[in-house]
Amino acid sequence: MNMARSFNNWRKYRQTVNELDRMSARELRDLGIERSEIKSVARAAVGF
Repeated sequence: MNMARSFNNWRKYRQTVNELDRMSARELRDLGIERSEIKSVARAAVGF
């Protein structure tokens, strides 16, 4: 069960990173996110 949960968290993390990466600098700025913060924002979103 823990393995499945870890895999799902990893998938959510990758999906969040990919979605944020596709955004323009202006879109990220509107959300209050710098491009350098994408990975940490994604980690926080899934609880890493």
